[in-house]
Amino acid sequence: MSEVLKIAVPRGALFEGTLDLLDRLGVETGEVRSNDRRLLFPESGIVTMRPSDVPTYVEHGAADIGITGKDVLLEQSEREVYELLDLGFGECRMVVAAPEAAKDLGESLRRLGRVRIATKYPRIAARHFSESGRQAEIVEVKGSVELAPLTGLVDGIVDLTASGRTLAENHLRVVEEIEASTARLIANPVAHKLKAAAIDDLVRRIRELEP
Repeated sequence: MSEVLKIAVPRGALFEGTLDLLDRLGVETGEVRSNDRRLLFPESGIVTMRPSDVPTYVEHGAADIGITGKDVLLEQSEREVYELLDLGFGECRMVVAAPEAAKDLGESLRRLGRVRIATKYPRIAARHFSESGRQAEIVEVKGSVELAPLTGLVDGIVDLTASGRTLAENHLRVVEEIEASTARLIANPVAHKLKAAAIDDLVRRIRELEP
């Protein structure tokens, strides 16, 4: 890139795919790959962080652009960032899952008039049940959400899944699909104006890459 853009790179599931994309764009990622503890790489314009923090850094201008999952953008819909591209990697699904023994969530709805749902994505979950006309008590958890229905805390969960393996290992099954999620390129609105040429060039080059 002719003008170095500050880019927020997500650690975790999207990390390798993001670095592979940057490699194809000619951005040096060797130092990032070889250093798990270092977070800031000014020579390449990269700053690494949790995926959920990417919209915050981009919104406030600490990074010009960033890459994060669509699930994060849906959960943080209030963030003032521009979503520029669906990058196509990191594909997974936001789903409602329930214990294998349960046919669906209808029994709790009939008996109690509501369902209790555990999730790390309270806004997505609340919106999904509200839009489908069902009452849901949302229980926000930070750890392994699969544990919640196994202990009787909730009737089901809303979570992100790629292969479904973790759900199956915990005797849970998908009963509803909410949204597909892939990695997205986002930009700070001010940077999108002041660095329009560099960002537009980056978007063009990404689109021209072979799948």
